[in-house]
Amino acid sequence: MTSDRGPLSLINRSARHIGQLQSWQRYLTAFGFGALTATALAPLYILPALFVGMSCLIWLMDSTRSGRRPHWAAFVTGTAFGFGYFLFSLRWLANAFLVQADAFGWMIPIAIPLLTAFLGLFFGLALLAASPLWRFNLSRVFLLPLTISLFEYARGHILTGFPWNLIGQSFAGTALTAQLAAWIGPYGLSLVVLIIASLPAVAFSRAHVNLKPLAGAVGGVIALLGFGAIRLATAANELTDVDVVIVQPNVPQIDKFDPDKRDAIFQRTVRLTQDAASLERTTYAVWPENAEPYLAQAIDASRYFGSALPTGTTLIAGTFRYYRDETETIRYGNSAVVFGETVEGEKPLLAIYDKHHLVPFGEYLPLKGLLTALGLSQLAPVDDGFTPGIGPRTLSIGPHPFAPLICYEDVFPRQLYPSDQRPEWLVVMTNDAWFGDNAGPRQHLDISRLRAIESGLPMARSANTGISALIDPYGRIVESLPLYEAGAITKTLPRSISRTPYDRLGSIPYIGLLALVVLLCWFTGLRRSENRIY
Repeated sequence: MTSDRGPLSLINRSARHIGQLQSWQRYLTAFGFGALTATALAPLYILPALFVGMSCLIWLMDSTRSGRRPHWAAFVTGTAFGFGYFLFSLRWLANAFLVQADAFGWMIPIAIPLLTAFLGLFFGLALLAASPLWRFNLSRVFLLPLTISLFEYARGHILTGFPWNLIGQSFAGTALTAQLAAWIGPYGLSLVVLIIASLPAVAFSRAHVNLKPLAGAVGGVIALLGFGAIRLATAANELTDVDVVIVQPNVPQIDKFDPDKRDAIFQRTVRLTQDAASLERTTYAVWPENAEPYLAQAIDASRYFGSALPTGTTLIAGTFRYYRDETETIRYGNSAVVFGETVEGEKPLLAIYDKHHLVPFGEYLPLKGLLTALGLSQLAPVDDGFTPGIGPRTLSIGPHPFAPLICYEDVFPRQLYPSDQRPEWLVVMTNDAWFGDNAGPRQHLDISRLRAIESGLPMARSANTGISALIDPYGRIVESLPLYEAGAITKTLPRSISRTPYDRLGSIPYIGLLALVVLLCWFTGLRRSENRIY
């Protein structure tokens, strides 16, 4: 307990005030604290905002108990919080509509609010699920994280899924705080972070301040740091016998639509590759998504891309392509092509990978007939959208098999490669130029870091305008290039480590953690009611 004077007392009075808000005041406050919580993500990483936001969400949930329709109030409060969280953290999506502003700019005030409001519904459903079980005791700091985590999982899978900006991603700004993902995955990490961030809520809102929950929150952060420090201190840090060249050509997105600049773009990328490639070691060169922005059939691509290969180099490059399927229908692919050098000195096309997890509205238009009639279209520069590939693949080309991932595909945990064909490294090709110099590319880098930690695999990440990076299997950035700087990284490829618990067991550790939290809810007061505390 503490005295009734000082800053802690002021916070306590504020908590009691928030816990008594009604109607529009509650919903507006929820929206504001949702936006505040988003500042814990890249690029700001204001982690105290997460603790403030989650505590205030619990107090706002408390305030819904006094009305005639508490469950409805809980749903609207959660939706308002989620709307603020996603509107602020995903506002960079508007930049994609500005690349061709004359054609798509008018969609911004419609598309961005609608998308972020829809995503906010998952927070609303989480509070709605918690509402019938709500108690004014310690159980609420386990119950609300539990339901939010469950609906984060749902968000990652429903309607093709969108697991971007999970709460746990706020702890992925450094490898040190994200190591737990190797055991319990991104959803488990989110659940742990949510519980730690919610603990301060029960320190306040009563007649006096209770410091024990605050100590618990501090202890939780220290435990995450300690776990990460121990794992990184015992890391193997082994290297392979090959180099990897990661090219960042830094081509403005609008230039990719200009046919007059095609050759200049290609020659710039070739020059960066040739200047950086080693002539003494086997080398992989990685180009970003759509490094060659125009459609080419395989025979043309072989002649075109093969000229870019330095001696002894395997090239992995992003491109658009078109082809005819078994019905002779022309299809379009957002693809990766792989070229190598034979002993005869030829440079044939060795493999093609077509992106299988396409971006809705960006690369294809869902419900095309209806939405086209309403005047909407996808951002992809092909009329019928792209055709998805057959799924994740491991390509055994060169001495070290790899799994190619194009842009959006590294957002989805456990969907990186076939479960029975574990590669030795991951290749991410992306073009974040669509999103400008703001939060989007930085958030995407944090997602890539999590995939490396979860899989125990190093990652070569080539991004057109950045952030390109070589990431080791512990999520540490070996070297990176900043946004909007042309260049290339040449480094020895780190060696993969043994399969992580999350890679071996999948969702089983997360399910076990959920079961543990259910027990904590029960034993901390869910089984009994308690009088109001405001």
